Amino acid sequence: MAGTDTQPAPPPRKDRTHYLYIAVIAAVILGIFVGLIFPSFAVELKPVGTAFVNLIKMMIQPIIFCTLVIGVGSVASAAKVGKVGGLALVYFIVMSTVALGIGMLVGNLIDPGSGLQISSDSSQAGQDAAAEGHGSTTDFLLGIIPTSLFSALTSGEVLQTLLVALLVGFALQRMGETGKPILNAITWLQKLVFRVLAMIMWAAPVGAFGAMAAVVGETGIDALKSLAVIMVAFYITCVLFIFVVLGAILWFATGVNLFKLLAYLGREFLLILSTSSSESALPRLIAKMEHAGVEKATVGVVVPTGYSFNLDGTAIYLTMASIFIADAMGDPLAIGEQIGLLLFMMIASKGAAGVTGAGLATLAGGLQSHRPEMVDGVGLIVGIDRFMSEARALTNFAGNSVATVLVGHWTKTLDRAQLDRVLDRQDPFDETTMVDDHAAPPPPAEGEKASV
Repeated sequence: MAGTDTQPAPPPRKDRTHYLYIAVIAAVILGIFVGLIFPSFAVELKPVGTAFVNLIKMMIQPIIFCTLVIGVGSVASAAKVGKVGGLALVYFIVMSTVALGIGMLVGNLIDPGSGLQISSDSSQAGQDAAAEGHGSTTDFLLGIIPTSLFSALTSGEVLQTLLVALLVGFALQRMGETGKPILNAITWLQKLVFRVLAMIMWAAPVGAFGAMAAVVGETGIDALKSLAVIMVAFYITCVLFIFVVLGAILWFATGVNLFKLLAYLGREFLLILSTSSSESALPRLIAKMEHAGVEKATVGVVVPTGYSFNLDGTAIYLTMASIFIADAMGDPLAIGEQIGLLLFMMIASKGAAGVTGAGLATLAGGLQSHRPEMVDGVGLIVGIDRFMSEARALTNFAGNSVATVLVGHWTKTLDRAQLDRVLDRQDPFDETTMVDDHAAPPPPAEGEKASV
């Protein structure tokens, strides 16, 4: 009989990851309660949150390397990759300038630092932060070059990985057919890396609990009350930047609805909120942007570069914090002084990418180099920096997700029909594709949409 040898299709694997993110929400709430009720115990839990973030960070460089090598190595023209990178950098510079300007405007309107006093403890905290963040632009540029080709995968420096991955990808382009076995091997390696990442993600509730409990126990309610004005103003500014500035640019340039894009990335925002690190969501952003129709090479260039150069939330923070400190010290900055300081900060911020507490370290290091008499005031915001770092991370992540769609649209490397299907929830992201154990597909040809 016809069709008797047809085997029934295996049932699809059930996606259990929604339980994981429900557990993350519960862990965050529990962490807040523990931090308020048992503050001394909660502070001891800080290494738990740090350990989880470090586990995620150890996966970032292999993921960037594999994604970018496969993407660049599969594109026939090196000029196409260069166009993507050049356009992305121009966009990053423009948006950083806009973010700095918005932070300056709000900082001058609310005059947040008036009436605060600097204690000796605050002064010392500011000096410590300056020592951590101080560094020259030359050191930053030289730091992009790794000690060896392979050390770029273990150095912890994203820009080193980006450089080596681009070199390897371009080399595989030149090798032609003889390079395809290497591309296939890296495709298999990518699957292994994502399998390890999926295993680590199941520790997210524990990491979120430890991180949230520690920061609430360490900070307490009193510090939040005394500095509520600057903190609330910063959050409001970040929200306006995301939904007004980024939303308008995305809509007028591409017609894409920002709310749909952010809803698609909802799990990633929850992960960032619970860990206060935008890097914790970087691997998933790469996978989701590819699924949404952006070509692998474009995602591989824009996302890692954006994590170093497109720090919109950090730019807003630097401007508002500088004005806050100047006001608190009784030495308000004139508009001309603000512009000079903040242009300096925009350059300095590029050297702090990947540093834990990068916003605070950059602020202190920039002031040490440009206005050393203001460094003591950095200690005023040390207590609430963790809460402000969450807003920085969320804003930075939103900015990079929008940038990926925009650059993909401008360089014609975005499958708009696929993006619309994804954002309309007709083709939801399948978590199991990140850990697919079946045969690895061959590297995509130029112009084809690749998926992880």
